[in-house]
Amino acid sequence: MSFEIPAVSREWHLVRRPQGWPVAEDFALREAPVNAEPAAGRILVRNLHMSVDPYMRGRMNDAKSYVQPFQLDEPMQGGAVGEVVVSADERFAVGDHVLHHLGWREYAELDAAHATKVDAALAPLSAYLGVLGMPGLTAYAGLFEVASFKEGDSVFVSGAAGAVGSLVGQFARIKGASRVIGSAGSDEKVKLLTEKYGFDAAFNYKSGPVAQQLPEAAPEGIDVYFDNVGGDHLEAAISSLKVHGRATLCGAIAHYNDTEAAPGPRNLVQVIGKRLRLQGVLVGDHYGMQEQFVQDVAGWLRSGELVADETVVEGVENATDAFLGMLRGDNTGKMIVSFTG
Repeated sequence: MSFEIPAVSREWHLVRRPQGWPVAEDFALREAPVNAEPAAGRILVRNLHMSVDPYMRGRMNDAKSYVQPFQLDEPMQGGAVGEVVVSADERFAVGDHVLHHLGWREYAELDAAHATKVDAALAPLSAYLGVLGMPGLTAYAGLFEVASFKEGDSVFVSGAAGAVGSLVGQFARIKGASRVIGSAGSDEKVKLLTEKYGFDAAFNYKSGPVAQQLPEAAPEGIDVYFDNVGGDHLEAAISSLKVHGRATLCGAIAHYNDTEAAPGPRNLVQVIGKRLRLQGVLVGDHYGMQEQFVQDVAGWLRSGELVADETVVEGVENATDAFLGMLRGDNTGKMIVSFTG
């Protein structure tokens, strides 16, 4: 081993629940002892990359949801990939790379049953947190299973330059969409959508009302809407959806930091006349698609049909900055925190 296991590991704790937008004072970077002698059936992992994701904002609230809230003064959790440095389980050897859910820290000691071996020869390790990980499967299942995408559909994706949205639009293009439209929060990202990811049209939602820009980009309407934003995007999409249109509701990042309940779409009555289907997606319901997902997406990556961008922030000490930047939309593709040293 080219390094010594340190006595302590740095880890991020939530120290108070954010009111509205999180601020630096809501978090603390603390040191904790490293257990270099895990019990039988457990492993010690040196984290190499960790994920910051929009859903983590919801876990900072003390509210009942589909996932338990973060506990105050305890390390936060999230996807991470790292190297096994001590193993007390026959399924893993020192040097193996694994995916697990104890991010936000430099070293993680965990039950080996909660780790999944990944192959650095097949893809960069960080890809298992993005295009080949939870965001990728969310995009894949949300488009093909939840939205029942079929060849020839016209698809609109909000938050289209993000980790999930950038993949949804490309998956739709690869599988024969008649038109793919995306929204993003800057002119640079709009250009990226059309010139790099192959979207047919895109617009900057900060440049004018979505309700005006979407019909201009999709004058014949849309069959599928993949919602990462909520708010005015969802309302505009309902108006643009054709009869029997389908919407996958994946996220509502426009409202994650609201301190009061946001009003719902004012045009929900259209759902009745158009016989629309609006359905939420949680990736945990779709692990049965994992094998097909990896096979398809790995193939698209190899062929060059699919582009998977990352925005990388270096250093565990900058993890909360990366998280806040992701909430602001600073990232293109998947936001990753890589640990150096």
